[in-house]
Amino acid sequence: MKELSAGIDLPSKLEDALIDLGSALPAWSVEGTFLADSTIEQYRTKLASAPLFNETRGTLLATLNGTGAGYAVVRLRNIADALGIGEQFLRLATAILAEVATPFQPFQRWPLWKEIGTNLNANPGLSTGTGYNAFHMDLVNTTQPPDYTTLLCVRPDPLGAGASILSDAHAAVSRLAPSSRALLAEVAFSYGSFYELSDVGEEYKPFPVLDGEPADLGFVRFTAKMLAESGLDEAHAHAARELADQMVAGQVSVTLQRGDVLIVNQHRWVHGREPLAEGQQDVAPEERRLLLQLFLRSAGATGPVTS
Repeated sequence: MKELSAGIDLPSKLEDALIDLGSALPAWSVEGTFLADSTIEQYRTKLASAPLFNETRGTLLATLNGTGAGYAVVRLRNIADALGIGEQFLRLATAILAEVATPFQPFQRWPLWKEIGTNLNANPGLSTGTGYNAFHMDLVNTTQPPDYTTLLCVRPDPLGAGASILSDAHAAVSRLAPSSRALLAEVAFSYGSFYELSDVGEEYKPFPVLDGEPADLGFVRFTAKMLAESGLDEAHAHAARELADQMVAGQVSVTLQRGDVLIVNQHRWVHGREPLAEGQQDVAPEERRLLLQLFLRSAGATGPVTS
């Protein structure tokens, strides 16, 4: 398995300036599910004064889009050490992410940053479980999924496991036979429920894995969990399993450390997690792995025509 290479380390001058900015950024406001435009402008003005921020922003955008990697890990570890991961740090992280696209939280019952903790009683394959979380894109069953999903590491697995995994979905598709790609382009797949969601369009069920859109606009609508959905015939299930195998074959990994922010362009990559280490029952709940998740919406995003 390859180690993820698209890491972005901030220059020390910029780190120092951002630490100083930590106490200067105001609390955010939201408009519906989205970070308010007024907050974005306030944050942008503050960040613009930080030395080397514009250059770092350019590197980040180039990494995430166009011919760049399509994913990035922004390493804010030194800032986390200085500020802790509380309100000041979250404002900084939110401000940086707002330079990529607009932060929002489509789950109505959660705040802007949604906790993904470790629950020993959860299904091991879920995001809060302790087992292997297979490749997927977030909100696969909506007509307008988030353009980016982001994960902030508050605490890594103290036992050293639980690496995040990613795979280039389009590269995986390109390795399939034309017959398999034709099956994946059919409106035959489904997964999950549509409950208490906002600003992600409508429920998309069934959906095609391959929507025929250009790579920067469409999605490879994949979640390995859809293989367990009833009603999927053997031909379509076989094609989806082939795609899952190709995703595993091309995966990269990174073990996030405290203060790391993983940003994934969902138009290009799927993500998941390796199992946490055995012995989680011996780790105090307040010391177990904890991530925070935030979604991003690009301007002008549209969804598929479903009628």
